[in-house]
Amino acid sequence: MLKRVIVAVVVAVAVAVSLVLGGHGLLPEFGGFTPVLESLLPWLGTAVPLLLLGAALARSRAAAAAALLPAAVWGVMFGPDLLRTAPGGPSDLSVATLNVGVVNDSSGLAVRTVAKGRDLFAAQELTPGGPAAAELDTLFPHKVQISTVGLWSRFPIVERGQADIGLDWVRALRAVVETPKGRVTVYVVHLASARPGETAQRDRTLAHARRLVDADDSERLLLLGDLNTATTDRKRADLVPPLIDAQEEAGTGFGFTWPASFPVTRPDHILYRGLTATSAGVEPAAGSDHRAAVASLRISRR
Repeated sequence: MLKRVIVAVVVAVAVAVSLVLGGHGLLPEFGGFTPVLESLLPWLGTAVPLLLLGAALARSRAAAAAALLPAAVWGVMFGPDLLRTAPGGPSDLSVATLNVGVVNDSSGLAVRTVAKGRDLFAAQELTPGGPAAAELDTLFPHKVQISTVGLWSRFPIVERGQADIGLDWVRALRAVVETPKGRVTVYVVHLASARPGETAQRDRTLAHARRLVDADDSERLLLLGDLNTATTDRKRADLVPPLIDAQEEAGTGFGFTWPASFPVTRPDHILYRGLTATSAGVEPAAGSDHRAAVASLRISRR
């Protein structure tokens, strides 16, 4: 009797996990719950060892076969992320984005570690006159800081201004950087937070970000920042495409950035058009609750 119960549970859970993995995009949003579930989608694969354990306890080949179904679905969906290698080759821009953490007393050390050797550094959750901004001022000759977001650059910034993402306070900026190979437009954004049942404001800011991209005719464009939108979140489709994700093109693994102590999802992104990613990854940042997203990109001459 117990064996039959275990087999039934293993089969039912295996089918449910497989359906959620493969068909998550068809699920209703359930008041914002599903997009948050999607942010943790790769972690559903941890059910497979438990299912195999149940099958072993029941000594059931049928249960074992059922347990392998979500494993196969997971492998098709996420295997390429684990097997991908960076294309490499020459690059013209080394960029990083980091939510430095508004209560991070070590934010100066955090940005110093990540910013070394970068051409562009985007920061969110800056405090006026705080240690992160002060440290970055010593590392880069050019900057634009508006409210809690900022961009520091090794190259001249020839245009700058705030960008509207639909919030009552400024959490986005637009800048144009003059590189040796031509101008690159850079947006630094910090979208509204997303929690189970509370994604409406995040979704509105995401829609505003898409409108900014659509209205901008710059040939080369970077969008950097904390989007509070994971790679597997259905709402990310509002930006990718038309933009390209550096981690998906040139990074190995999932590139999780939050929480820093044990990252389980990726709200921090480097998106672009008119450029080519040659490498991408994640780096630790002292004291911040986020890790930094980093990438190298090549600029094509006109």
